[in-house]
Order: sequence, then C-alpha cells, then structure tokens
Amino acid sequence: MSRKFDSPFEDNKILKLTFEFSLKIIHLSEILNSNHQYIIANQILKSATSIGANAYEAQNAESEPDFIHKFKIAAKETEETYYWLLLCKHAECYPDTTDLLIELEVIKKIINKIISTSKNKL
Repeated sequence: MSRKFDSPFEDNKILKLTFEFSLKIIHLSEILNSNHQYIIANQILKSATSIGANAYEAQNAESEPDFIHKFKIAAKETEETYYWLLLCKHAECYPDTTDLLIELEVIKKIINKIISTSKNKL
C-alpha cells in the first residue's frame, strides 16, 4: 500500500493509529474480495473500521462514563478483529495478517490504557 495521505488526526495518537489501521484493513478487504473471500472480508472490514469509528465518536462523548463506554465498544471490536485476522493468518489461501495483528496489539494496549485511566478519574 503506497498511497500517501495526510492524517487528519496527527494530534491524537489513537485516532491516527486507528485511521491508518482502517486504511490497511480496507486494502486487505479488497484483496479478500478479489479472491472471493467475501464473508471474512466483510466481517474484518466492519469490526476493524468500527474500532476507529468508536474512538472518534468518543471524542464528543456526553460524559466521562459515555467516553468510557465508547472506548469499551472499541475494545470489543479489537477482540473481534483480532479473531478474524487470526483466522486469516492460519487459514490456507488467505493473506498473512501477522503485521496487522501486531498493529492491532498496539491499538488494543492504548485503548485499554485509555479506559483504565478514564475509570480512575471517576
């Protein structure tokens, strides 16, 4: 994936990481679709892009508990995405997703830290 872009989230690490991750997932989904692996492509696309969408939505949360709730949804989506990427990694005739799994681990750790730090503020 060689397309250059200016991330609209340079000042927010989790938004930047999830946006860049989502772009890579879109690319993976296109590869899966071209290989007629539609179900996995759709599942990965929905769960992975939802991580960033929920983190983005949390930026305008109505309250601290709402903020935490939105990040908890993002955390759940990381788990689902991890599952689908793991299936790809281990299934024959599917692209290797090792690098995406590593990126997702970083995102997962940051999200969990955001949740725990926010809970401590309550």
